[in-house]
Amino acid sequence: MYVIAYDVGTTGLKSCLFRIEKNWPIELVAGEMQDYDLYILENGGVEQDPEQWWDAMCITTKRLLEKAKLAKEDIKGISFCAQMQAVVLVDEQGQPVRNAMSYMDNRGKAQIERILKRGFKVAGMNAWKLLRSLQISGAVSASVKDPVWKYRWVAENEPQTLSRIYKWLDVKDFLVCRASGKFVMSEDSAFSTLIYDTRKGRKCFSKTLCNMMGVDMKHLPEIISSSDEAGGIIERAAEELGLAQGTPVFSGGGDASLIGVGAGAVKEGDTHIYMGTSGWVSTVIGKQKLDVGSMIASIVGADPGKFNCFAELETAGKCLEWARDHIGLDEIGLFSEKKFVEDIESNKKNVYSVIMERIEDVPAGSNGVMFTPWLHGNRCPFEDPDSRGMFFNLGIETTALDMIHAVIEGVCLHLKWQMSAMEKLIRSSDVIRFAGGGALAELTCQILADVLGKKIEAVENPQNAGAVGAAAIMSVGLGLMGSIESTGKSIPIAGEYLPRKENTKKYESLFGVFKDLYKNNKKSFGALNGRS
Repeated sequence: MYVIAYDVGTTGLKSCLFRIEKNWPIELVAGEMQDYDLYILENGGVEQDPEQWWDAMCITTKRLLEKAKLAKEDIKGISFCAQMQAVVLVDEQGQPVRNAMSYMDNRGKAQIERILKRGFKVAGMNAWKLLRSLQISGAVSASVKDPVWKYRWVAENEPQTLSRIYKWLDVKDFLVCRASGKFVMSEDSAFSTLIYDTRKGRKCFSKTLCNMMGVDMKHLPEIISSSDEAGGIIERAAEELGLAQGTPVFSGGGDASLIGVGAGAVKEGDTHIYMGTSGWVSTVIGKQKLDVGSMIASIVGADPGKFNCFAELETAGKCLEWARDHIGLDEIGLFSEKKFVEDIESNKKNVYSVIMERIEDVPAGSNGVMFTPWLHGNRCPFEDPDSRGMFFNLGIETTALDMIHAVIEGVCLHLKWQMSAMEKLIRSSDVIRFAGGGALAELTCQILADVLGKKIEAVENPQNAGAVGAAAIMSVGLGLMGSIESTGKSIPIAGEYLPRKENTKKYESLFGVFKDLYKNNKKSFGALNGRS
């Protein structure tokens, strides 16, 4: 049977058509992509227009059916994988009352300071509130970018907006609502608000935490499981999407939950790394673990009863995109003789493939150049929205090739830092599943293996891992698979990469220097980017 999974990213939505059968590998049939805007505001705000998400969903769905030559009745379900920790505030009709506040929004500095960081402190936070948060949710809203501070910012700065709120949703929950008319959140979305009670037998929003953080519980939706059907597609949505009215709409999950499923990292102890616009290291565990100092939490996963020990990097693949746009690509031959577009089109290669070819001979260590990937601040293993990226140790002989190669190494070294911090809590697996657009490049896969000193398994269609995860949970919801854990065998591997000992030794010698770059420049980041 055919299903559609929507991968709702930071700057674009991809609709993926899958064929799923009982106990059979999930097959990607076709995909369609549509971009939308990301608004960066001067006051630290980062916003998006939810209507653009829905428009992208409608446009790509119609393209997908036309491309695959399928009737709307052939689609037996839809679901979602999406960016998380956004705040989408809607009225009783499910219409947004303001632009959505992205996971990157950091306007809530005054709110977190007043509510969480006054009084007797432990780890920089009010000791009693920290303790209560840990007892109830197993986590704490310690980052200025956490959703509750966005909600509080609206409450304090836009009272007219506050009076119009019916429900607080996340990105994919807004789209579920638009498609089905149901105001619901999956468990992982609910947990990502960090006002969710994870204690045994609870699985609900916490009245205690809501009171503590100043959240009106009337604004919170019903909670369901990722593989649950929220409802059928309603008439208006069916017309706009071009799908049949009544088609099942499954709740789906956030990217942090479903990319691991789509990477086949579903058993307890499985570790995966994601390198898309953002990045992370995540390991499936059975019991919550937390390191407040390193900003590592155990988030609720798509699989009931399991958690993902999770360390996030704000900008991962985004760093290579920045390098593509801002480092002298003419130096590496892409613009020579004005044949940039023609050469790439004739060879059926995208720009990243050409870049990887040009830099593949740069040695480990990028001839002494080092890059820090904190282009929009950082969360883990240190929380600092003022930290930024930099190139270190440039010399007169440094080339653009060295610098671009250093960008990839910098992202991988930061992932190593996160994994090292995580391994103080739990043991990561010896074999790491790798997903996201970064896993498309063999060079990146090999550098990651060398930096970590671990075997890397890149999955097929790694850039679509989130959508694959959404298709996998639909296979559970439709009764084709018995459990989310059983879906792991349906995820094929595209390539295996073993660490090269000489390079691993080189990166180990550079690791301490990399970590010191933050420690030695922390005060300067604050002086330049907002804090004295």
